[in-house]
Amino acid sequence: MEEINPWKTLQSDVKYDNNWIRITEHQVINPSGGKGIYGEVHFKNLAIGILPLDEDYNTWLVGQYRYPIKAYSWEIPEGGGPFHEAPLDSARRELLEETGMSAQNWKEIQRLYLSNSVSDELSIIYVATGLIQGIAMPEETEQLMLKKLPFEEAYQMVLNAEITDSISVAAILKAKIMMQNGEL
Repeated sequence: MEEINPWKTLQSDVKYDNNWIRITEHQVINPSGGKGIYGEVHFKNLAIGILPLDEDYNTWLVGQYRYPIKAYSWEIPEGGGPFHEAPLDSARRELLEETGMSAQNWKEIQRLYLSNSVSDELSIIYVATGLIQGIAMPEETEQLMLKKLPFEEAYQMVLNAEITDSISVAAILKAKIMMQNGEL
């Protein structure tokens, strides 16, 4: 198979637009030659995730109610990063906002698209070490609970489907492999 675009766009109409997303409906010719529609969600920020690790391999999870899934969720610290801002600056800000921590060392460990069948949302995930505790400053829309636990416990939470947030799952599984390979 060639890596070319087999879709033909006939017309595009923006159906919804706010500060965070834009939803567009495309009239298309699909790869088999049939007419159809394709809905696309464009995200106006990067999705940033941070896995904080201390010298004893403890980490911190952020708990909060997630409106779209109507459920409470345990996650690594994460948030949005404006495209005009360096991703690492966004990661530093999100870690401080949600945990009150700053970090001396940062390592990008993963980039992934979160739902590439309908959206262009790109996530960049970092591991933060050399942690310094300060005061958390969550946004007004965030009612957060912070939990410190051994990394291995967070890993087990992923395996037991107690952590289901895609950025968190990817970060914890990637970090586990890196630890096994002596890369973290």
